[in-house]
Amino acid sequence: MTALTLLGVALFIVLGRWQWHRAGQAEALQQAFAQGGGARIKLPAAGTAGLPRYSGVQLRGHYDSQHQFLLDNMSHEGQPGYEVLTPLQLPDGRTVIVNRGWIPLTQSRRQLPDVGIPDAADGHASGRLDNLPRPGIALGHAPPARDAPWPKLTSFPTMADLSAALGRPLEPDQLLLDARSPDGYTRDWQPSGMTPAQHLSYAFQWWLFAAVALVLYGALNRHRGAAAEPSTPGGPAIRPASGPVGPRAGERRA
Repeated sequence: MTALTLLGVALFIVLGRWQWHRAGQAEALQQAFAQGGGARIKLPAAGTAGLPRYSGVQLRGHYDSQHQFLLDNMSHEGQPGYEVLTPLQLPDGRTVIVNRGWIPLTQSRRQLPDVGIPDAADGHASGRLDNLPRPGIALGHAPPARDAPWPKLTSFPTMADLSAALGRPLEPDQLLLDARSPDGYTRDWQPSGMTPAQHLSYAFQWWLFAAVALVLYGALNRHRGAAAEPSTPGGPAIRPASGPVGPRAGERRA
C-alpha cells in the first residue's frame, strides 16, 4: 500500500509539472499569434520554413481555383463544415496553400459547396503562417483520393498528401487568410490548443490528487493502527466457558 501510494503521488506530481510547462508553451503561442497580427512581410527566398509560426506574411500570385481542397471535420460554433484550402502560385513558381476560411456543411454531403474564385480576382493574400490542423487520434487522417473530382475532400492531411494530389511541391506551412482579405469565408482564427488557464487548471487538479492520496493514506493507516492495539488491564474480565464442572477437592462422586 505504501509503495502504491508513493508511486501514485509521484505520478500526479509529474503530470502536474507537465501541465504547468504546457501552460507556458500555450502562453508563448498566444504571444506569437498576437505578434503575427502586426506588420506583414514578403515571403523570403528560404520560404515559409525559415519563419516562426504565426508570422505575418503578404503574398501576391494567382489562385488555382480549379484544384482546391475541402478540409473535412471542421466546426465553427458547434456547426459542422469545411475549411477551404486553395493553392496560390507565386510569380517565382512556388505554391502556398491558402486557408480561405470555414464554410458550413451543405444539406447533402454528396453535394459539395461551390468555392470557385472568379478568374479576374486579385491573387492578393495576407495572413498568418500556421501548421495544417492535426487530428486528436490517428484515425482522423484521410488524404485526398486520387480519382476524386475537384475540389477534393480530405481530412487532416499532411502537406505531402496535398502536394501529391496537386503534382507539385508546396511550401510546408499554410497561410491563414486575414478577415480583411477578399475571396474568403468565415475566418475567426485562434491559436490552436488549450488556453494557458486550462493547462494551469489541470496542473492544480493533478497536485490536488497527490495531496488527497497522502491524506487518505495517513487516515487509513491511523485507523488500522488503532484497531490493532491490545486491550488495557482495566478491561472486562474473561469469563470461563460454560460446561460441566468436576468434583471439588475432598468430594467423592456418588
